[in-house]
Formats: sequence, C-alpha cells, structure tokens
Amino acid sequence: MPQSPSPAPELERERAYVSRLYRRLDALRAEKTEQLARVRRGGAQGSLQNISERDSFANLYEDRLAQLNAVEDRLVFGRLDLEGPGDNGDAPSHYIGRIGMTDEDQSRLLVDWRAPEAGAFYQATAFERHGVRRRRHLILKGRNVVALEDDVLDPELLAEGTSHQGEGALLAALSSRRTGHMADIVSTIQAEQDRIIRSPLPGVLVVQGGPGTGKTAVALHRAAFLLYEHRERLKSAGVLLVGPSTAFMRYIERVLPSLGETGVVMSSVGRLMPGINAVPEHDREAARIKGQLGMAEVIARAVANRQRVPNGPRRVVVEGTPLTITPRQVRRAQDKARATGKLYNEARATFVKVMLRELADQLQEKLEESSGTGNAADRSYLLEDVRASRDVRIALNLCWMPMSAEKLVGDLYSKPEILAAVAPEMAYAERRALLRGADAPWTEADVPLLDEAAELLGAFDASVGREQAQAEASRKRDLANAEQALQNVSATLAEIGIDGSVSAEELANLNEETGQRLSAAERAASDRNWAYGHVVVDEAQELSPMQWRLLMRRCPLKSFTVVGDIAQASSAASVGSWSAAMEPFVGSRFTLEELTVNYRTPVQIAEAAARMAQEAGLAVSTPKAVRDGEWPPVVDRIGTGELVSATMAALPTEIRIADGGLVAVIVPTHRIDDVRATVVGEYGRRVGSGSGALDQDIVVTTATQAKGLEFDVVLVLEPQEIVEEAGGSVGDLYVAMTRATQRLHVLAEGNIPAGIESGD
Repeated sequence: MPQSPSPAPELERERAYVSRLYRRLDALRAEKTEQLARVRRGGAQGSLQNISERDSFANLYEDRLAQLNAVEDRLVFGRLDLEGPGDNGDAPSHYIGRIGMTDEDQSRLLVDWRAPEAGAFYQATAFERHGVRRRRHLILKGRNVVALEDDVLDPELLAEGTSHQGEGALLAALSSRRTGHMADIVSTIQAEQDRIIRSPLPGVLVVQGGPGTGKTAVALHRAAFLLYEHRERLKSAGVLLVGPSTAFMRYIERVLPSLGETGVVMSSVGRLMPGINAVPEHDREAARIKGQLGMAEVIARAVANRQRVPNGPRRVVVEGTPLTITPRQVRRAQDKARATGKLYNEARATFVKVMLRELADQLQEKLEESSGTGNAADRSYLLEDVRASRDVRIALNLCWMPMSAEKLVGDLYSKPEILAAVAPEMAYAERRALLRGADAPWTEADVPLLDEAAELLGAFDASVGREQAQAEASRKRDLANAEQALQNVSATLAEIGIDGSVSAEELANLNEETGQRLSAAERAASDRNWAYGHVVVDEAQELSPMQWRLLMRRCPLKSFTVVGDIAQASSAASVGSWSAAMEPFVGSRFTLEELTVNYRTPVQIAEAAARMAQEAGLAVSTPKAVRDGEWPPVVDRIGTGELVSATMAALPTEIRIADGGLVAVIVPTHRIDDVRATVVGEYGRRVGSGSGALDQDIVVTTATQAKGLEFDVVLVLEPQEIVEEAGGSVGDLYVAMTRATQRLHVLAEGNIPAGIESGD
C-alpha cells in the first residue's frame, strides 16, 4: 500500500543523498570535459597506434559526456529497501536512477534502472516481493526532493508509524499537463510493461496494446534496455527506431537521450531510403497496390526490362569507320554479364567491356583491310576510340541503360507502356491508379519500391570508375612520396615524435586528409545497406507488406520489437492481424505480448471510443483504464455551415480546461486548411502545424498525423467524414478519440457514428 513516513527527517535525508549524487554528476562532467580537452590538445602526433588510441578515447569521452548531460532531469527517482543485513549491519538499500554511478572509491551510489538489481523496483508486489520491504519514489523539482511516495510491501514496516501522503507517483505523472514532447516513464514503469521491456533480444517480439497502454513508452525503454544489456553486440550494428511520421519522431526524440542513450537511429517511414524525404500517400488505391508483395516482382521485371536486344543489326560510326552491332553480339555480351552474378549496374560494366572489345576488334579488321593485311601498325588506341564514340555510347545504353532507383520507379509511374509491359497481371484501372507525372513527389508508399529497385540495381554513379582510378593513382603517388620522404629523413623521425619504424604506407595514411568521423548511428542513417542489430517499429499496424519487406532487409538477423494496435489500423495497405503481417517473413516464429492497462485515457472517453468501434464491427482490445476523468465526452450537433464558427466558440473553454496543456483540433483532411487558417487568425503563433506543431499549445491536425501522440484536450470535427476518408474504416476515428488525456469534445454538422454518445 502507498505510504510515506513522517516527512521532515526522511525528506532531509533524501535531499542530502540526492545532493551528493548531483555533486558526483558535476564532478564526472568536469572530469570528462577535461579529459576530452586534453586529448584534443594532443593533436595528430606519435605513432599510428597512438593516434588511433587518441581518437578512440575522444569518442569515448564525447559519448560519456553526452550521456551525463542528458540525465540532469530526475537523475534519481527511486529507492529500494531490501531484506537482510547490509554491509554495515543495516538493511541494504539501492537508489535507482537513469544511469549507474560510483564514487571516487568505486562504491556504488546509483543503480542504472536497466540493471538486474533494479528489476525489483518495477516488479515487486505485496504478493511477490522479490526481497523488497519498501519501494520509495523520490519526486524531484530540479535538483531538490519535494516529496516522497512509499509502497510498503513488508507488513512489519507498517508498525513504524508511517502514513499515506499524496496521490502516488503514477497518478501524478498521468495527470500532468502535456508539453508537446513525450516524457519517459522510467520512474513509473509497471510490472506488465517491465516484463516486456526486459524480454530477450533474439527473435520478433510483437506487443499488442490498445490506446493509452504505453506501447510507445515500452518500445523506447526496451530500446534503451537492449543497448544496455547487449552493448557489445548492438553498439557497432546499432538500433533502428521507426515511427509513423516526422511529427511523431519529434514528439519522442527526447526520451532516449533522457534514458542515457544517444546512438539510436530514428526515422519515420518516409525517410527509410537515404536521400528521400517522402510525403504521405493520399490516394488510397495507389497505396493499396504499392503495398502488395507482388510489387517486388513488378520491380524485378522492370529491371530486367532495361536489358534489351535490338530487333536487327545497328550501324554505328567510329572515327569515320562504320561498324555493325548485331543482336547476337548483344545477347552474348548480356549473357556473360549476367553470369557474373553481380547487380544490374555492376553487371552492366561487364556488358560494356565485352561489347567494346568486340567493336574494337571489328574496327581493327576494317582498318587492316583498308590499309593492307601486311600493315603491322600499333592499334592499341582503337579501344579508346570506340569508347569515346557517341554512336557507340547511345547504342550500348539502349541495350543496357545505367539506371538509378529513382529513374526506374519514376519511369514506371510516368510511362504507361513500361508499366503495362512489366505488370500484365494488373487490371487497367489499377495501372491507371499508379500513373502520375514524372515530377510528382515521392510518397511513403513509394519508399519500399525505391528500396527494392536499389537492391536489384546496385550503386548508380557514372563517375565511380573514373574516381576510383583517380584515387588509386593518387594513392600510388602518395606512397612514392612517402617512400622518398622516409629515405630522406629516416635519421630524424624520432625527433618529430614518431616512435619505432614506420612504413611508407603508414606515413601516407598519417598525411592523408580524412573526413569527419561519424558515429555508428550516423553512418547507419546514411547507408541503405546497413544491417542493424535490432529494429523497433511503432504504430506497426499501419505498415504494408512491402514496407515490412524493406524493414526485414534492414535487419538480417530478424531481431525486432513491434508495437501497435491492429484495431487502430487505417492504412489502405495494412493487414488484418499480426499473423498476416509476420507470416511472409518469419512464419509463426514470433512472440505476441499484450498490454492490458490504459494509463492515458480516462474511463469515460475510453468507453465511448470502444463503443463506437464495436458498433462499427471493429474488434478492439479493451484495456482497463486506471482513472476516471473529470469530464464526460461532449457531443455537439451543429447546423450546416457552422463547423468553423462552432469550433472557434468552443476553443476558449477547451483552452481553459487544458490549463496550459495541449489542445488538439483533429479535422478531416479536406477541411484542415480552412480550419487552421481561422484558428491561426485568432490565436496566431500559439497554433502549430507541420512537424513542429507540438511546440505550440494549440495543434490543428488530421487523425493520421495524430497517431501515437497525446493531448490534454481533443476536439474532433466531423467524425463521419474522418471515417469516410479512411475508406469506411473507423480506425482513424478511434485513434482521434483516444488521444485525449483529460477531455473529448466532438462537433458535427453531419452524421455522428453510432456509439459515441452514451445513449446510442
């Protein structure tokens, strides 16, 4: 039961200990700052091994300093009083915090929340105590302890005269105002959540949870836990965290640093292809088609379609001499290129090499015929003449065009004849749904198709060969210069700080200019071929099979944490169950866990949303809400043409109720511009939009953009139109209604879906 001792002596005791922890944090920051500065002052000197060690230490100090700076807020949040005698005969205690810390003598001051010893802080109950007598929550404001909350699990402690104080750490956190950025739950993780967070690394873990169950928080804390528990395995490979939108990624971006982790790659679905910043796909039919696994075969055919054989002989001219390219020559060269097993663009180099050699031989024969068979002139230049011929370049490109992923997929959408040739199984209406202008922006549904194309095409850069040759030539010159330098200064090397013997190669490496050193996370984010050690996917119910195919390619070990709620799915390409989503990639080899407690949504709002979904025939999980709200849902039917004016009339009251928290106006997509313009006209800079919307206290957004977010007060406008925009699915409306942590207000000129009003 929640208890607190007499506050004065205990509070002062805890304040003293917390002050000690912050003094140690400051000392560690100063120590790492000085160590980093000292390493940087050292510069590039000494042996190559010394330089490598210096860089390693610099990276180590930078990472540790970033971690120490990120845990300032609520550095410590709990204390465990355990059974049994401690080192001094007293009952042992552990303080639990964001990171682990020791004092100057390496005695433990603070236990990292992810350590095995900290597990009891989240798992212990009165029925299964795990050796815990008392669990204490320390409530901090800045660096000062302002309150204590105790869960007394040992009945013997109740005789000590303790008394209950406050509403409890969990309810206090749940009732706090939203700020536009997600807060971690490290101090209030519940036993059900902790068990999932600490699940083993290997395999695919699917976490199903209804609205407000803390799915996102569990996913983020699991990422931090895995990086702690499996540091050596995951540090170099990295962890990828995927969310549904840029706004969502901004919403959660501060959580992992606050947990002491700064090396996770975070990406929305639309940015999983380096260099592509995709927009949402608003055409539901196009999204459905692009999301089907059959599109992988369409892309493969599109790649093969770019390897063509001419219908008949083709005449080309090289330096005034006519040559002939025959279909047989092209077919033979293509067969040799494919036999290499290389990707399309790499195999093309073999095709070109074979064709150039054959044409050079043909050119030599013609020149010898014209000048007489006895002419033994040097003809080594002929290959370059053939390579430089514009006619030859055009002819070979028509047979095997160098191709980028963007060019391949763009042609597929903008050239009906190509799409018809590579997708004959598609109905005419389906192919028509995919067609668009060549300059249309890439959408989130295009990203997996671009990735598929890149996987088959390989690197596309016409200058790669030249640049590589230039780099190799430059390297040879550097080595020659280094060799000469060693001969000239071998007697004085020790005087400039280079210890021991040095080879020409080492000296060349020392003098070579290098680019900025990147962390594993930074390198991974820019490398499409990076293989991650683990992938965390949030709002995973929205993903299409092709998007899943992309993600599975990013993690060959198939180590995933997948969180979502099938009932909230509204994407045209999403599937109806977790089994259907996973089966094409891992079969039945996944573990399904379910979160059963709703921490965010008040009972009245949760019940209204569940009624609406069930009336529409949607099977929803109904997690138990832990708190009643102060306000029942409000449903207002308004006259035709009054939606915007009614919204403006309602906003002052909702802003007052939010009391400094976030107010969201969730609008059908086709109405958002009008509503936003009117709200901005009244409230100006207080209104947020786009990826930075949550930095303001009034947010005008769509149901799709609101996925994964939460607000103190939510106004839902025209709920039936939200359903119609989702193709008749109530998933988006279900999402919109359950974003509220305090109050829900529905406004509608038209029909209101059944179940929202309690009398339905």
